[in-house]
Amino acid sequence: MDKVELGKCLVECSFADRVFFTNSGTEANEAAIKFARKFQRFVHADETHPATEFIAFTNSFHGRTMGVLALTSKDHYRLPFEPVMPGVTFIEYGNIEEFKKTIKPGKTAAVFVEPIQGEGGIHSATKDFLQTLRLTCNDAGAILVFDEVQCGLGRTGHLWAHEPFDVIPDIMTLAKSLAGGLPISAVLIAERVAAAISSGDHGSTVAGGPLVCHAALAVLDKIREPSFLASVTKKGLYLKELLTQKLGGSPHVKEVRGLGLIVGIELDVQAFPLVDACRNAGLLVLTAGKGNVVRPVPPLIISEKELEQAAEILRDCLPSLDTATPT
Repeated sequence: MDKVELGKCLVECSFADRVFFTNSGTEANEAAIKFARKFQRFVHADETHPATEFIAFTNSFHGRTMGVLALTSKDHYRLPFEPVMPGVTFIEYGNIEEFKKTIKPGKTAAVFVEPIQGEGGIHSATKDFLQTLRLTCNDAGAILVFDEVQCGLGRTGHLWAHEPFDVIPDIMTLAKSLAGGLPISAVLIAERVAAAISSGDHGSTVAGGPLVCHAALAVLDKIREPSFLASVTKKGLYLKELLTQKLGGSPHVKEVRGLGLIVGIELDVQAFPLVDACRNAGLLVLTAGKGNVVRPVPPLIISEKELEQAAEILRDCLPSLDTATPT
């Protein structure tokens, strides 16, 4: 069965002991919320009010439904509606001291964090920050959840974005590229959390179907090859070099940052005119952050020649920023 084989493959190449399949990144994060609270009830079965609260970080993004938008910082993600789920506290991404003051044993059920923020503007965590999250969660009895929906699966040049930080989460969520664009996502779970989940506690009607799992097996088999990951690292370095060379002379470009093929170009103005100009010139790019970051997110199989073409289009379209709204 492809579903079983895919689960085994994900366990084999990660920290996880169990895998739960869903259909989207949103559903994966919703499952992680539920599993974290279930874990707290399981390990504190004698307590009337086990931990149910969450900590997330400014400029984070963990999904688009009513259930998960509450784990998305209002500082960044702007929608016509922004529900606030009781018990979610946002603190500054990377602020170790604020985090230590905020987490509460017996109150904090889980901490959600992206090792590299995608929608938030391509900001990378530091090793010290993630290691502090791990140790502090251990002391507080909280679950550490890594959201790698955007930054995982080879995007950074590592199979998992958290690998360079030497930090192991309790839960990790994946989606998007797992099946090359087909609708699948996964929640990877350590055994101590999985022990709290019984058959029937959570489910999904069509998650982990044979078609998407077969595709995901082929994709994962390719992405996890060391030579393929090395090529992503090489192309990512080349892309940053190209962007720095071709865009660095513009007064509007403040920084080029990122890891592997998740790259952000921070501007001193709103990026939308540049995005429109690039689209008209044949290049699709996205915005991130507060609308002032251009985010090229190329396919991992992109060639160096195509990277050169993209950098040239971005350079040629820079004049569109001269009348853009300052940030």
